Amino acid sequence: MNTKYFKFDTRNTRLATRNSTYPSDERRATSNGPVLHSNSEGGFVLPMVLVAVVILMALIIGTTMTDYHIRLQAVQTKSQTEAMLAAEAGYERAIFWMSQQTDILTAIQNGSDNGSINFGTSTCSYTVDFHGFMGRKSIFRIVSTGVSGRPSFTRIVDVDVVQETSGWAMGSCTVPDGTSSTSTTGVYFGNGEIVDMPLHINEQNDNPDVADIFISTSNGSPTFLEKVEMGESRKTSGGADKYSSVMSLFQSGITFDQPNVRITDATAVQSKVTRFQNSTAAAYQFTPTTTFSDSHYTSFAKLPAVQLEFYVQGGVGMVKILNNCTVIGYQRSMSNTCDFNVVSGSGGSSFQPYNIYAYHYKRSTDSNTAVPITNTYVTQTFGGYTSDPGGQIYVNGNVVIGSSNYTDMIVKGKITVVATGNIWIADSIKVDDNGGAQRDANGMPSADNPNILGLIAQGVIKVIDPGLSSYATSYSPGHLPNNYPGPPSAVSGYTYQPVANLKSGGSGLYDRILPDPTVIEAALTIGGGGWGAENVRDYAGSSGNYYGDRRVVSTPQDDLYVRGSITEVIRGIVGHLNNDGYIKHYYLDTRLMSGILPGDIWLSGKYIPAPAGWHDHSVNN
Repeated sequence: MNTKYFKFDTRNTRLATRNSTYPSDERRATSNGPVLHSNSEGGFVLPMVLVAVVILMALIIGTTMTDYHIRLQAVQTKSQTEAMLAAEAGYERAIFWMSQQTDILTAIQNGSDNGSINFGTSTCSYTVDFHGFMGRKSIFRIVSTGVSGRPSFTRIVDVDVVQETSGWAMGSCTVPDGTSSTSTTGVYFGNGEIVDMPLHINEQNDNPDVADIFISTSNGSPTFLEKVEMGESRKTSGGADKYSSVMSLFQSGITFDQPNVRITDATAVQSKVTRFQNSTAAAYQFTPTTTFSDSHYTSFAKLPAVQLEFYVQGGVGMVKILNNCTVIGYQRSMSNTCDFNVVSGSGGSSFQPYNIYAYHYKRSTDSNTAVPITNTYVTQTFGGYTSDPGGQIYVNGNVVIGSSNYTDMIVKGKITVVATGNIWIADSIKVDDNGGAQRDANGMPSADNPNILGLIAQGVIKVIDPGLSSYATSYSPGHLPNNYPGPPSAVSGYTYQPVANLKSGGSGLYDRILPDPTVIEAALTIGGGGWGAENVRDYAGSSGNYYGDRRVVSTPQDDLYVRGSITEVIRGIVGHLNNDGYIKHYYLDTRLMSGILPGDIWLSGKYIPAPAGWHDHSVNN
């Protein structure tokens, strides 16, 4: 009897017999069904091929999708980058547009404050708007939108910007010695001078093209501790480097091709002055007049002015105002003077000698008015925004700041004085420092000091020579012309007003000197010439050719400190080394960058982001 064995074949899912009566390589047809073929290894090929095809297709599809996503990401990244660059290009174009405006606030009022750029694969559009005040300083908002790609990507740059605060900015680093722009002399930095103020000098467009800053290294190199900006390029059109020999002097670097300060633009200055006048309280707008008449003065200039004195009384900042003063002006011959101002309408290219301060009178019937500085406080309003309050005094004429009663004038409060004529400084002017608690060890007002003074003149701002009144009484040859009248004891209806300090041992009211050092703590803006000291000329020793005496001691020069800022059309002379005048010490009051100063007096052509003012973001389209 044959024995049969059965098992379950997992490869073919059928029963197979292991009966020795059947050949092992095939199964015959029986009455139970068809012939069954053997299950050999060749039965795996088709399934494996199918599996391989599926895997290969998956790999191809995956690779294709990966490549697609990479390409898509690349396109998206390119579009995002183009959108970002387009938005930033719009911002730069807006900044450039702002730098070209005579007066940015007027331009915004006129509505010419938007634009667009098409780069082909991307575009941008930008707007410039007024965006409020930082204290008392205007803030502007630039919104630039860059768009690129399909689907498009949008990048928005939203920046608050402010006008850069000048340290020492000048239209030209030269002084006039004649009436035309070609009659100027470069003013050299040298002799170990330290300039601790950011410096800016406008492009001169000179021919031949030379460096617009004049530096002497013959007696010791000057040192510039703060940044220096030049309106011109570093190299000439021919590629010559004008600055290679002095680059090491600029410790904080020097940058070129910077926007010009608009101090040389009389229209820009007038726009600021007009806006200031319109926002000043009527009680503190003055137009001084003079009816001064005396036979001694028929051929001499008689200039109307307002005299101001600053002091503190009972802890309160005060200003004493005397309207309708008469300044007796004195003018030397052109070959014998350094006292020039800009000819009106010349754009800073023509100059003329002007009448410097000799002394002044008041009408005997007039009396001064003393008011708290806070009485002059007003706010400026623009575009629906209002500034912090601050003091403003506007004078359609000249201003004399000085007193015979205070060793140093003290300003307690925030105030700006604007004059359409000259501002003559006849004493030291310091801000109140709370008994020294709000002054740094280096003498600068500390960051928390709330007191500030601004001065802007469409003429000049100069430190006077108080010695002229003394010389005038003696009619000394070589000092003043013999027919130049000294201040007599009485002029009918008028009283002589001494300023500065009585010289120790001096006789009468007329021997006047300024303190050493003379300290001016103020932001100075000079639209009609330069900042400096009047009646400065070489001292010729025994020849008697001596022009002025403002000195406390017998040394040739005293010290003049400016703690604030200076913006001037052209350099004014402060002193002649080892002869007459002053040795200068200039320091930037960094508080000016915070918007502490009342009034809109800044004329820089450069605009920079306000603190924390830069914002940018993408928009999903």
